Amino acid sequence: MTRPSAADITRFLKEAGWADGTRTSLAGDASSRSYERLEKEGKTALLMKDPSVETAERFIKVTGILCEDSYSAPEILAADPGKGLVLLEDFGDHLFVRLIEDGADETVLYRLAVDFLIDLTRRRLPDGLPYFSESYVLDQNVLFLDWYIPAATGKPVTREARLFYQQVWRELLKSQGSMEEVLLMRDFHAENIFHLEKRTGLQALGLIDYQDAMIGPAAYDLVSLLQDARRDVPRALEEEMIGHYVKETGVSESRFRESYAILGAHRALRIMGIFTRLSEQDGKNKYLAFMPRMKRHLRKNLAHPALVALEHWLSITVGKEG
Repeated sequence: MTRPSAADITRFLKEAGWADGTRTSLAGDASSRSYERLEKEGKTALLMKDPSVETAERFIKVTGILCEDSYSAPEILAADPGKGLVLLEDFGDHLFVRLIEDGADETVLYRLAVDFLIDLTRRRLPDGLPYFSESYVLDQNVLFLDWYIPAATGKPVTREARLFYQQVWRELLKSQGSMEEVLLMRDFHAENIFHLEKRTGLQALGLIDYQDAMIGPAAYDLVSLLQDARRDVPRALEEEMIGHYVKETGVSESRFRESYAILGAHRALRIMGIFTRLSEQDGKNKYLAFMPRMKRHLRKNLAHPALVALEHWLSITVGKEG
């Protein structure tokens, strides 16, 4: 990965007609990407700087897919993916999380987000995106095995325990092969979605941070939304939104809830590994504050009967309070 140089950025903005805009850095997230808000003559735009050419290209590709289906992805005003630079439409500051903090109706906002996920089940699967496959999940498992467990126990995972853990997941994933596949946004939560008040219907939902999009089981993004790492979603609201999704899609509720629990456990364990790595490798200790919430999500998902083997493995390897 190579960050775009100051000269690259200056040239890019000049060619895009924004060289004389005022630039303000925006708060970053857990990724290596960074953003600036540009302003000139009463207009604004966002500059995305991504050190990964592959990720920048994926973002542009997925933006096209979403726009073709008339969803509200930001318009790309200019792009040089080879330098990791993309100039985007600015959706403003009406993120769900900020609106809710200011007193907006949480149920109305979450129903809009869930209606978008329901609509995705009615769309054709786009070409050229990676799949949420067994090999992908097993690869992601390494984050929990290599980072969280050594930090929690003071010792690495033995080869035998590692092999058994991956076998547990192979068995769990067998049930996912028969679940409906959709376009997965992959990081779909209240800090990545906007309410665009001047738009109506599903277009009122502004989408960002979807460069890691995949094709995979439909329950994943619902888990991402309702088992948020950064904020507590009321249990009653979570249940209401699951019920709404099940009713509108016509899926088997028992099978969907099993998938929801399995994918929720996978996501919780993966994030726990990522947060540990961010702290130990990058000194980003703020993410440790989210760890108790992820553990609560994990315990809730492990209560499903389908996850008894995983719960047993974790109890032996990390302990009940790990």
